[in-house]
Amino acid sequence: MFNNFHFTYQWLSFTRPSGPLSPVPEGLERHWVDTVNGTLEILFAKPATVPTGPPVFFCHGGMGSAWVWTEYMQYLAARGVPCYAISLRGHGDSWHPSYLRMVFGTTRRMLSDDLVAGIQWVQVRENSQVVLVGHSSGGGLSQGILSEGRVDVKALALLGAVPAYGSMGVYMNWSRLDPWFMVRLMLHAFHPNSPLSHPILTHRAFFGDRFPMSAVMPFQRRMNRYESYGWPFSMMRPFATASSVLRHIHSEASSGYKVLVMAGSQDALMTPQVTRETTEFYRAEAGAERVRMESVEGAGHHLQNDVQWEDGAAKLLDFYKGIA
Repeated sequence: MFNNFHFTYQWLSFTRPSGPLSPVPEGLERHWVDTVNGTLEILFAKPATVPTGPPVFFCHGGMGSAWVWTEYMQYLAARGVPCYAISLRGHGDSWHPSYLRMVFGTTRRMLSDDLVAGIQWVQVRENSQVVLVGHSSGGGLSQGILSEGRVDVKALALLGAVPAYGSMGVYMNWSRLDPWFMVRLMLHAFHPNSPLSHPILTHRAFFGDRFPMSAVMPFQRRMNRYESYGWPFSMMRPFATASSVLRHIHSEASSGYKVLVMAGSQDALMTPQVTRETTEFYRAEAGAERVRMESVEGAGHHLQNDVQWEDGAAKLLDFYKGIA
């Protein structure tokens, strides 16, 4: 009965990270964006050749940060694509609110402010609109800022992204995946990392069958110490319409695509059904010729970090080529 409980306090933290900054991944540069609240980390991958298209801007999801995009950034930059990835407040090496301030006092709007600040910084630096790529809750954040007209972009790629029509079903998927979800959460005093408080739980939620358990530990060590509740809770109900998002995507793509919806075939949270529904959500407004759907066979929710990451990177590059 308790075989799947996987209960420990080892991976729960209540204090800000301390010590030196994390090493910059090979081939990437670290930049800083100053905001009224604090400094944000931006990782940059310089293209190997003179770029002929717009920059790609990556936004992580919950428990992530800029580093989760390392392999995609290296892959795209080697093929002439300038790439940037942000760490929102409380993530990566950006400024960190206290536990209580982050968990209970940080709203989706605040995190949206960070995302907008990062995109605007890149737009000025590159003199170009970006191709916006959002993963999981970062995909929800990306749809939110477009819906509100806070930025305009060349194209939008949603990778295992929270759907704009609401994520209640996603959390139902998680509860079915982990029947001890609520019991463990209560025993952990509602710490937001409770559902990912053991490497086995992280593997189950984030990766496909082929991802080795030995590779989960390095990933686990780099996850957030705590996360905002306001971010995911605010997206459980519909928070954007397809028309309001599409209105702020200005693609001149020869292929006609404005939106890419992509997820792993073994994503247990944003399941293949969620991927299809998200695709149809946008196709109903823009037409099938403007919204592309892709699946990365065998990959889990963190398709950009799973063993099949290169398959997803190649599909993203193909989408990009139609825009560039």
